[in-house]
Amino acid sequence: MFLSSSPKTPRKKMISCRFVTMKFLAFESICIFLLSQALLALGIQQIHVGQEMIGKISAAGQLMQCSASLDVLFLLDGSYSIGKGSFERSKHFASKLCDALDIHPDRVRVGMIQFSSTPHLEFPLDSYLTKQEVKERIKRTVFRGGSTETGQALKYILHKGFPGGRNSSVPEVLIIISDGKSQGSTAMPAMQVKERHITVFAVGIKFPRWEELQVLASEPSERHLLFAGDAEDAANGLYSTLSDPVCTATAPGCKVESHPCERRTLETVKELAGNYVCWKGSKQPNAVQASLCPFTRWKRVLIKHPSRCFRTVCPDPCDSQPCQNGGTCVPEGLDRYHCLCLLGYGGDIHCAKLSLECSVDLLFLMDSSAGVTLEGFLRFKAFLKRFLQAMVGQDSPMSVGVAQYDDSVKVPIELGQHKDALSLMESIDALDFSGGRTLTGRALQYVAQHGFRSAPVFADVQDDLPRVVVLLTDSKSQDSVAEAAKYAKDQNIFLIGIGSSFMRAELTMVTGNPQQTIVYSDPQDLFNRMPELQRKICSVGNPEGCQAQSLDLAFAVDASSGVGLENFLRLRHFVRSSCLHFIINRDVTQIALVTYGSKAHTVFALDTHTSSSALLQAIDQVPFLGHSASAGSALQHVHSDIMTVQKGARPGVNKVVVLLSNGGGMQDAAAPAQQLRHDGILVFVVVIGDAERDTLLRVAGSPNYLVHLSSYEDLQYYQGLIIERICEEARSPVNLCKPNPCMNQGVCILGPGSYRCQCHGWEGPHCESRVLRGDSPRPPAFPPRSHGQWSPRGLQHFSRALQHSKRHVDQRH
Repeated sequence: MFLSSSPKTPRKKMISCRFVTMKFLAFESICIFLLSQALLALGIQQIHVGQEMIGKISAAGQLMQCSASLDVLFLLDGSYSIGKGSFERSKHFASKLCDALDIHPDRVRVGMIQFSSTPHLEFPLDSYLTKQEVKERIKRTVFRGGSTETGQALKYILHKGFPGGRNSSVPEVLIIISDGKSQGSTAMPAMQVKERHITVFAVGIKFPRWEELQVLASEPSERHLLFAGDAEDAANGLYSTLSDPVCTATAPGCKVESHPCERRTLETVKELAGNYVCWKGSKQPNAVQASLCPFTRWKRVLIKHPSRCFRTVCPDPCDSQPCQNGGTCVPEGLDRYHCLCLLGYGGDIHCAKLSLECSVDLLFLMDSSAGVTLEGFLRFKAFLKRFLQAMVGQDSPMSVGVAQYDDSVKVPIELGQHKDALSLMESIDALDFSGGRTLTGRALQYVAQHGFRSAPVFADVQDDLPRVVVLLTDSKSQDSVAEAAKYAKDQNIFLIGIGSSFMRAELTMVTGNPQQTIVYSDPQDLFNRMPELQRKICSVGNPEGCQAQSLDLAFAVDASSGVGLENFLRLRHFVRSSCLHFIINRDVTQIALVTYGSKAHTVFALDTHTSSSALLQAIDQVPFLGHSASAGSALQHVHSDIMTVQKGARPGVNKVVVLLSNGGGMQDAAAPAQQLRHDGILVFVVVIGDAERDTLLRVAGSPNYLVHLSSYEDLQYYQGLIIERICEEARSPVNLCKPNPCMNQGVCILGPGSYRCQCHGWEGPHCESRVLRGDSPRPPAFPPRSHGQWSPRGLQHFSRALQHSKRHVDQRH
């Protein structure tokens, strides 16, 4: 999280005070975590009106269209304090504002300047003549990085004017999108810009410093301050200010209203946290005096700025609340609307009907044994019919099949056999109760082998439709289900179990995850679970995970004899299912795997696999090692052979190591774990079995990064927590010099949002090429004192460039 970049309390040198310091630091981390959650709830800008009014403001913002003769220049902050992610949001915001502008050579012209250390003209106002051309050019704008020199950018405009503009013959509007954290003074150039009758809007992005943006904005500042986090609201605010006298009059029935609002700034303040015992000198020789010294810490606080927000409100057709089941009404003009339905309720225009709006191959496996009884079988048939009648429409993107079992298994309705709901219902009505033994394991094995004939066993998970089996049973199986369920999951089949409450344990064993089971208390409760079943089906293939957050992730798995083969296979399956939560490629998530006994072995490095399918197949082939366990050697191996730029680790990307162990061999793991943390790499420790908690805490570094379980069966219940903690780290700020990206003992020198490598006997951006005797060193890739040497923008394909450099060195030798 961004909050972790706040100044840290200085480490105390007194041994007797260390416990007190750690207590305060732990408490501070809890406060920071809670504050970040509060930020998400509170927002950075809040208009104090009801939800209905906010909806009207947003709807009106989508209707705005300024058709006056107007020159608009976007000034985008492209510095490292913004970061690439917020820069992309700034681009999106600028593009959305263009929707409110009638872009044409004779009406509104648009240009863009990006600034950081220096201003850069992206395109002048006379370059693009249509709205689509301008939006496409904004989309192609590349993040540059550097320091935040807002004053220099304003001086550039004072000197150059509006490039491609009409020389003040039409009104000029400057829209500055920044976090307001300039590294120089902005007051004088901002005043000079406004003295030239340029209307200046200051738009906050990320966590803006509003008092600085207020200096930039035209008067009255409350009408010229906007927040990019809500594009429709900002478009409304822009138009509301320009509507009189610049833009045309508002639509009939629309009017500009003033509402109380509040903007918030996140600031770092120092506060007194308490006192600790320290020792001071004494007038007496060879003596010290105990005393109480103040202990301060840094804290993130929200500074509130009460204001007024002026917004245009129009009457809309959503006032009658036509959308049902939590659907959101979106106005289209003044007399039309459409409903944005919650997942599963897209059956009609008013969200009144459930639907399966996801692409899956769906096979229902229905228990027809004597244990479920005729009454239970008929209940399942009725549930299946009602579910499919509610969910499957004419344009349903998924195929449905039905199998039933007792002693034997049959598939009376094959996948995709029926193209319309009526014939599907007739086939379900024709299903007969058989009443044999309950062999659920055999049925699962059969449908895994024969139920999805169209999809190959190791199909690319990114290309083929997800395969889902929904098991409906109310009778304990008379054969083993564990091996059959594992076989089905190994074929990339997603299992969902439905049954009454006494079936919970067996259904969880089948699905491998209590989140994939549905238990009901009575027959009516079963029918009430239809929306829940729909959500579970449509969650397949859409893992929440870290999504597009860049991350280098390494698993270190205990494969020692203390774990044993059976439990090692459980750990391997855990790693496999965890990997499904990440987008695997060189630009987003890279994953490495290390197994260890007495020695550590690299199964695959971070840059080995660039797709989910290749990664999953490699995990399936990982062998058991045996021997004694040394977690310390595994972590040392990760530090020296995995999390290095030579082996595919990317500078500027967060890094996490997940250690999976039975608790053996942890005594030597604390030192390498601390070394990893020192290099900015999070160590997450998962231990199953008996182990001293103090030892485990020394390895994990914090209780927040330790999961200690009593059995391997419990591991599945903590996967969500572990993934969540990993993703928190993926979203936190990065120290570009940790771990050190410079090879061959090069020294990483951190600059403002960049770094450079100081080499000794080596050369190249990362000291990757040896300087041979008699050779003249090649000039460095960047000027030695430049602040733009290496930044997150230039590191996406670093590993491939590194391989080229290593080949070049080999040729020279």
